[in-house]
Amino acid sequence: MDGLKGFPQAIEAAFPKTQVQTCIVHLLRHSMSFASYKDRKAVATALKAVYTAVDAEQAEAALTEFEDTDLARRYPAIAPSWRRAWNEVIPFLDYPPEVRRLIYTTNSIEALNSKIRRAVRTRGHFPSDEAAAKLIYLALNATSVEWKRSVREWHAVKSQLAIMFEERFPMA
Repeated sequence: MDGLKGFPQAIEAAFPKTQVQTCIVHLLRHSMSFASYKDRKAVATALKAVYTAVDAEQAEAALTEFEDTDLARRYPAIAPSWRRAWNEVIPFLDYPPEVRRLIYTTNSIEALNSKIRRAVRTRGHFPSDEAAAKLIYLALNATSVEWKRSVREWHAVKSQLAIMFEERFPMA
């Protein structure tokens, strides 16, 4: 998720087994909005220790360490923004590095949603739900042709997800 109010509750209501996590890239961008341009690289480097930590305990220690730095004192809104999102950050830390590289951002999902919105907006209205579903299908089909890159290390990611979500991730 990227911080939209009520969205985690809506997703969990529709999909009760969903593990909600925040988009690390959005959280970093939000943090950078508080920092001056000259300090952004240092802030990003300091926060990298949080989201690349081995587990939640080390991430907590890295965030606490960041809070004790001059950067955190200079930009007092950054650490609290991570603390507020902490319950949605720590699920990310449960995944192995191969999976983290795939799920740390929602940008690909947002790009796909943008393509669907554009297709729907140009049409305006639909005579039926079936007509809307067909248009969305066609938009997805056209978009999939544009996908050139495959997911890096997909076999390793797929294996990790199959282990973690055995009952919900069929390998067949």
